[in-house]
Amino acid sequence: MANKKGKKFTDASKLVDRTKAYGMTEAIELAKKTSTVNFDATVEVAFRLGIDTRKNDQQIRGAVVLPNGTGKTQRVLVFAKGEKLKEAEAAGADYAGDSEYIAKIQQGWFDFDVIVATPDMMGEVGKIGRVLGPKGLMPNPKTGTVTFDVAKAVGEIKAGKVEYRADKTGIIHAPIGKVSFDNDKLEENFKTVFETIQKSKPASAKGTFMKSVNLTTTMGPAVKIDASSVNIKN
Repeated sequence: MANKKGKKFTDASKLVDRTKAYGMTEAIELAKKTSTVNFDATVEVAFRLGIDTRKNDQQIRGAVVLPNGTGKTQRVLVFAKGEKLKEAEAAGADYAGDSEYIAKIQQGWFDFDVIVATPDMMGEVGKIGRVLGPKGLMPNPKTGTVTFDVAKAVGEIKAGKVEYRADKTGIIHAPIGKVSFDNDKLEENFKTVFETIQKSKPASAKGTFMKSVNLTTTMGPAVKIDASSVNIKN
């Protein structure tokens, strides 16, 4: 099987000119065309940014709602009490509670994708921070997952909200949909993420901010995008 996958990837890679930066529309078409798997692959964008992540004011983290969703339904767990529990359930949370879910997670339960918590629950959630942190599941005010407005938070996640964070090397990865999406929907999602990252440039960052932008599909080759080809309407 390994050789077969290797051949598929090699053949797909031949369709991509690694020395060329493609226009956004062409890049999306090419990324879809070079998807090598027999399932509906995720289309992902990667930004290599000119930031120094060792500096606190150059750490980029946030969340953005994709206009056409991600193609994946996120399972949401809400930590809340009283009326906020009812709000979460009414908004479509898959699970909502307090200490009983803390105990379940301590026992190894992870049948969810995103956690939302009200601020008054963060003391309790902090007890499982060592477990949630490495998995990228810890709620954070910067991504809108620590809030008393649980209905809004759950609604946005279900609608296609994605979190992003620059890693130590200044690279941000974010999904923009599935290979099965129409090109115009992928373009719209891509532009939304692109504009959000563009606006997140720290004031102290010097030189070129977006050093490179690449599109990939699950196990597919990278397709470089010419950032100047992205027409953002202000």
